[in-house]
Amino acid sequence: MRTPAKDPEQQPDIAMHAQNEKTYKKLSRNLVVTVITVSMAPLLLVGGVIFDQFRSIYSEKVYSHLAEVVDKHKDIIDTFLLEKLHEVEYLNRAHTYEQLTTPDTLQEILGDMQQQYGHIFVDLGVIDHNGIQIAYAGTLDLLGADYSGADWYEAARSHGASISNVFLGLRQSPHFIITINNDGGGEKQWMLRATIDFLAFSNLVENIRIGETGAAYILNRQGEFQTRPREKYGRGLELTPLAAIPHPGVDDVSLHKSLGSDGNDYITLSAPLNDGAWKLVYVQRESDAFFAMHRTEIVTLIIFCLGGLGIVVMALLVSRKLVDKWQNIDRESELMNKQLVETGKLAAIGELAAGIAHEINNPVAIMIEEVGWVSDLLEDEKAQLDSADEIARALGQVVAQGRRCKDITHKLLSFARKTDSRATEVDLVPLVREVVDLSMQPAHFAQVDFKLDLSEDMPPVRASITELQQVFLNLVNNAIQAMDTKGGGTLSIVCRANTGKAEIIFADTGPGIPKVNLHRIFDPFFTTKPVGKGSGLGLSICYGIIHQMGGEIDVESTVGKGTRFTVRIPLSSAYHQEQPQGDTP
Repeated sequence: MRTPAKDPEQQPDIAMHAQNEKTYKKLSRNLVVTVITVSMAPLLLVGGVIFDQFRSIYSEKVYSHLAEVVDKHKDIIDTFLLEKLHEVEYLNRAHTYEQLTTPDTLQEILGDMQQQYGHIFVDLGVIDHNGIQIAYAGTLDLLGADYSGADWYEAARSHGASISNVFLGLRQSPHFIITINNDGGGEKQWMLRATIDFLAFSNLVENIRIGETGAAYILNRQGEFQTRPREKYGRGLELTPLAAIPHPGVDDVSLHKSLGSDGNDYITLSAPLNDGAWKLVYVQRESDAFFAMHRTEIVTLIIFCLGGLGIVVMALLVSRKLVDKWQNIDRESELMNKQLVETGKLAAIGELAAGIAHEINNPVAIMIEEVGWVSDLLEDEKAQLDSADEIARALGQVVAQGRRCKDITHKLLSFARKTDSRATEVDLVPLVREVVDLSMQPAHFAQVDFKLDLSEDMPPVRASITELQQVFLNLVNNAIQAMDTKGGGTLSIVCRANTGKAEIIFADTGPGIPKVNLHRIFDPFFTTKPVGKGSGLGLSICYGIIHQMGGEIDVESTVGKGTRFTVRIPLSSAYHQEQPQGDTP
């Protein structure tokens, strides 16, 4: 089955429709981009500022909170150690050397302390000036133990009261001791020793827990653990400090951002303990410390994305609705323009009707007269051969005048029926001649002569032939009517190519247009004609038609000398493609 060929006359309409659709799509796209940009730009700017401020404030809050927690627990631990030290000092002052070196008395003292303070105190002992434990109360067999070579013993001899580091010692389990020196002179120099329960002390430190990964431990000056570290923060995890983090309010606590050997970022806080002999260290993974902030950021980002999506959807819907409305307005405007053109055409036909009717009446009268003459000849002379030439002449005149009537009516009907506004290749010279022929009778009565200067090699233009015919006829009729008021004149029409455009000039020798009216000449419904003689739409329609074709129309006029209308229309694109580079027609 063969596909029917497309109507060539429909192709311009299809191309114009496609071009319009492309323009509306571009307009819709630009509108969407503009709405989204105008809506999102402030949102992004304000959101970015708020987001940055939120991160800054929340980070400062987290760091300050951690510093306060560490400082508080540092005070608790220092207070615990100081209390135990004071309790041992009180024990030393409240009892004599003889009482402390009596086994039963020392055991009774230890029992009272454990009953009062719990099993924080593990055992008690008295050590003489040689480092030998001469009295002991506790669960182990440490009577007579020699501590003279122990590091803690050497360090404690130079202090009145001291707290040792955590060590294994003879009992082979972690512990630390509190010692009080008593200088009685000579062999009376002795030392009271109390062992502190390591588990109770370590649990006190381990109570510092924030989040899932936060943990605390104590180090001495040599970097040795004085409490049990959590497994992940033990010797298996190495922390490399990256940068110090400033925080307000807590001077004793230093804060660093560190990189762990596991590849994660950590927050490390430290504070001095035991008069600087120890250091409380708190470590927490940064992602854990800022978990709530990150969760809030994710929720905010989701809300922001949903809001942005809503803006995009609304921009699409609103732009589509607006473009559809503009498209409908354009269609209505185009329809109104067509109606105005048809109104102008009907007005022009009305103006031509009187002259054309008179033009037709003349040949018809001649035809009737000649027919009557033929009838008289046939009646009087009974068709004698001597009248044959006269009969032939009369009949020839009838035929000629009949053809003249037919030609005039044909032109009028052709003009009235051509309503196609589709753009085609138009030769201007024949069109100008046709308009002149149609206007010949009104020009004859107005005593107007035509002077034509038409370039026969004029390139074509791409336009609507009926719309161009309407423009030219309006300009010619206006010139004729203007010169009729002056008693006649000359209408010069020039048609030529000039810098890639067709230039058609209509210059009359009429009365001209006053300068005060010249700028309003193309306004709708503006006319200087008497009421009932003009609608004021002719030149407005001409202006709209020419500009819709991508052309120009302007007017020059001098009162008393005449008026000159110049119409410029782009030449056909096919003509431009045929021209050599740099040529000017």
